[in-house]
Amino acid sequence: MADGLAYAEIARGLDRPTSTITREVMRNGGPTAYRAGLAHRATERRAHRRRRTAPRDSNTPPQAYGRDAEAVREYEEVFATVFIQTGLPKMTALVLASLYTTDAGSLTASELAGRLQVSPASVSKAITFLESQGLIRRERDERRRERYIVDDDVMYQSTMASARATAHLGEVARQGVGILGSDSPAAARLESIARFVDFVSESIARAADQAREILHTKPETTSDGTT
Repeated sequence: MADGLAYAEIARGLDRPTSTITREVMRNGGPTAYRAGLAHRATERRAHRRRRTAPRDSNTPPQAYGRDAEAVREYEEVFATVFIQTGLPKMTALVLASLYTTDAGSLTASELAGRLQVSPASVSKAITFLESQGLIRRERDERRRERYIVDDDVMYQSTMASARATAHLGEVARQGVGILGSDSPAAARLESIARFVDFVSESIARAADQAREILHTKPETTSDGTT
């Protein structure tokens, strides 16, 4: 990492799969924050916790689709790390990663608490934040339990909310042009920011609309059975 080598180069040098190197780096701070000593100690702590964990009940059903439970758990940690690097708090990132890696795309608060081995209060705080950002939605199931859901439409709505927030930044920047004097360097800077943000927010919204239309449209089938 210190030599600036790509993951594939490191993998070849250590005779390991590239995915192993990627997982190791991402679960321990990412490419800019990875420290070998800290990563080693974290690995020792995880191994110690696994030794102390009671063996799995032989009656526990196997993972769906033949999945490796340990590989899934490690992947969820990597996925959560990526969310953390975007600015999400750790528990919020873990909740979001858990929701995205379930086949149903939804979990109850108690299911999340059990899955992450944390208190319901921690889950509730994370859910409140995610919902405020439009990253999840909630609905009640047939047993009247609240379920927290991630799906394609949630991602679209979240992206559009981000575009609106970005556009608002441009509006506020442009308000300062008149206040600071249109001929001043500060006003010119704010106008430049506003133009940049306008372009970015419009591009995001347009791309989201196009992606939703293209990716979510089911192919039409003709009378002869062709698509």
